[in-house]
Amino acid sequence: MWGDAWRGRSYDLGKMNLRDLAIAYSTYPAIQAYAALATVSAVLALFWFESGWRLVATVLVASLIYPMAWYGIHRYILHGRWLYRMKWSATLWKRIHFDHHQDPHKLEVLFGSLANTLPTIALVTVPFGWAIDGKAGAAAALTTGLVTTCIYEFFHCIQHLNYKPRWAWVARIKQLHLYHHFHNEDGNYGIIAYGPDMLFGSFYAHAKEKPRSATVFNLGYDLEEAGRYPWVMEATGAPPRDRPPRPPASDTNTAKAAS
Repeated sequence: MWGDAWRGRSYDLGKMNLRDLAIAYSTYPAIQAYAALATVSAVLALFWFESGWRLVATVLVASLIYPMAWYGIHRYILHGRWLYRMKWSATLWKRIHFDHHQDPHKLEVLFGSLANTLPTIALVTVPFGWAIDGKAGAAAALTTGLVTTCIYEFFHCIQHLNYKPRWAWVARIKQLHLYHHFHNEDGNYGIIAYGPDMLFGSFYAHAKEKPRSATVFNLGYDLEEAGRYPWVMEATGAPPRDRPPRPPASDTNTAKAAS
């Protein structure tokens, strides 16, 4: 049955290899939903399109917009300190990002939930697609957003996997992302695209360029904040941690490299 491989299970990327990840990734319901919806929207885009140039332009624009939108959401919403201060949004913030920083190797909290991701992907891509090429453009832009999300999610998994990439580019983006999780969260907000970080001054290439952050694992939601705004702690059932479970040696070494 759909989702059986994930029902009642927890996956620890620190204990998995690349084959384990491929199986877990391909059987995750959200990834399957993205792939199915991308296929449907791609077929509709091809059925509706009238201009090949406008269709190509839509895909290119959506491909450029997505990293910028991800950067803005990651930096100003997920790392903002306002969602946990409201009862109605505290558990949402816990699910979509706090849990991931508390335990970066827990695969089920690395993936976003469809209820949150699908509306966001559509909101980011569809209006631009519609403006360029009507309903065909909207479908093409949505397809681009969904496919890009799948790519981002896969590389995001690799960045937390107990695995040393052989491709230098993948090893480098893994190192940059691990700085974000294990050294200083105020920077390197990208997953595979760090252009927005460079553009807006939040990129750092080496750990020595930024001081070690005291809030890299709790995102500022410490015991003092939990006392004022208890809803995340109540949903967790435990106080916020200042450190996650011990990361694999490979991640520790990668995060310390060049420091």
